[in-house]
Amino acid sequence: MILLSAQNISKTYMERKVLDKASFFLNEGDKVGIIGINGTGKSTLLRILAGTEDADSGEIIRTSGIRISYLPQIPEFEAHGCVLEQVMLHLPADLKEAKEFEARSILGKLGISDPTRDISTLSGGERRRAGLAAALIQPSDVLLLDEPTNHIDNETVQLLEEQLKKYRGAIVMVTHDRYFLNRITQKIVEVDKGHIFEYNGSYSTYLEQKAQREAEAEARERKNRTLYRQELEWIRRGVRARGTKSKDRIERFHELENREIPVEAEKLQVQSVSSRLGRKTIELENICKSIDGRQLISDFSCILPRDARIGIVGQNGAGKSTLVKMLAGLLQPDSGCITIGDTVKIGYFSQECESMDLSVKVIEYIRETADRIQTPEGTVTAAQMLERFLFTPELQWNRIEKLSGGERKRLYLLKILMTAPNILILDEPTNDLDIATLTILEDYLDHFGGAVLAISHDRYFLDKMASEIWELKGNGIVSRYNGNYSDYAESVRKAGEASVKKKQQTEKKERTFAGRKKLKFTFNEQREFETIDDDIAALEQQLEETEKAITACSSDYIKLQELTDQKEALESQLAEKMDRWVYLNDLAERIAKGEMV
Repeated sequence: MILLSAQNISKTYMERKVLDKASFFLNEGDKVGIIGINGTGKSTLLRILAGTEDADSGEIIRTSGIRISYLPQIPEFEAHGCVLEQVMLHLPADLKEAKEFEARSILGKLGISDPTRDISTLSGGERRRAGLAAALIQPSDVLLLDEPTNHIDNETVQLLEEQLKKYRGAIVMVTHDRYFLNRITQKIVEVDKGHIFEYNGSYSTYLEQKAQREAEAEARERKNRTLYRQELEWIRRGVRARGTKSKDRIERFHELENREIPVEAEKLQVQSVSSRLGRKTIELENICKSIDGRQLISDFSCILPRDARIGIVGQNGAGKSTLVKMLAGLLQPDSGCITIGDTVKIGYFSQECESMDLSVKVIEYIRETADRIQTPEGTVTAAQMLERFLFTPELQWNRIEKLSGGERKRLYLLKILMTAPNILILDEPTNDLDIATLTILEDYLDHFGGAVLAISHDRYFLDKMASEIWELKGNGIVSRYNGNYSDYAESVRKAGEASVKKKQQTEKKERTFAGRKKLKFTFNEQREFETIDDDIAALEQQLEETEKAITACSSDYIKLQELTDQKEALESQLAEKMDRWVYLNDLAERIAKGEMV
């Protein structure tokens, strides 16, 4: 069953046609990933599907009664109000009470432990998580997500993966996270030059199918070129269209001459450019840094190798950006010493990007840094470098205001590389960059002659780039791990298992030496015993209200199904609580009798 369709839609922005008679169909249960180079219209397509923006032409058809939940790149909230209220703001009034527990639970899983905070106090990453929670709790048949993994840490990305795997409706998401695409999607939609190409399967399958499609198109074009040369030679002989066969052949010649030649896929080409780096790089000696009374870095020392490839991970707010800003010389440590070698030339890619004068032309922005640079291939002009970064000659003379957010990031990255640094410090370079740019950036870093430090939540990027991982714990400790992100994740997993095993052995040893003790409640059991009667009463009340709502709801089958699911969930929770009630009351009786363990 088709839930949503967009047929022959077109959209133009500032003389740029981002969608050209494109069509898209979404069926029940589809899990779709939308990809494409920045500025090709991915977010525009999502907004049109969500109904927050109109197409210039074409038709959008939504199945009657369909419920759509949409997460834009920048979640929209009111200026003030507690987080929980803002997350549930667009819920139907009759669902708010029933959904409060779910909202609190999702916010907690996403790292917002205090839902009573004012929304204005949240950081950018926290606002992103609140937006995710709002999208996930909204009753929906279709979930539209625009860059859901941007500005959230790796742990939160994995939690989001688990949530989306359990989601029963259809999902359409724009994302550049390749592991995320592989694990969630069953179909890839590529937006390219205003057109839409669909591929069934995950991201890995898409790569295979696209390579095959391009190879077939190239083979057809080779054949057409050969035919065209033969027909051109025949035409030049001056053959007249006397018979039917001659007329048909002349028509075929004109068809070949006017055929649409497939455009070779644009590829981002970046030559490795760097200045000479001497022996001395950057040395950190016992550096400490606190912000707002919170210790982020404590007594950290390191000598940066000349060929370092370091990935920096940690939860939002753990101090990752603070650390790289100290390395870049933008912040000073509270104590300790940072020594930078005489030949060091740092290229710092800021998470926030620098403020751009939107009235400046693209090429003028790059020429402010350098009009030409020296590469292994020879001298390359600013215009040539822009072309290698997919900025066509026409686009180079446009003002920056006409660029999409991702295109501005790509332009900013080019400006950093045009300075020919020998140490690159990248703060979340993977946010907002398309997969084509990421792939070539990874190749560029692989051949880069200096050191690279990169903060990123993109696990695929860290697996390709890093040979060492620094994890910031948020308590001042910086832990170092050899290998890429997958190696780090495996080390953390093994360390966790070892810690649990050691704890179990310690507890077993303590029980052995302590001998028999009086049976008693644990702290958590005591609290649970004191509140379980009220919890059961509350669940029974919710169940009774839900049953009344089911009785009153006779014609709205979607609402009826939702209430039935809610009833089943409440009955399951009540059964679990009753089992716990029996166990705790039995335990209370044994404690009262003074039993020993």
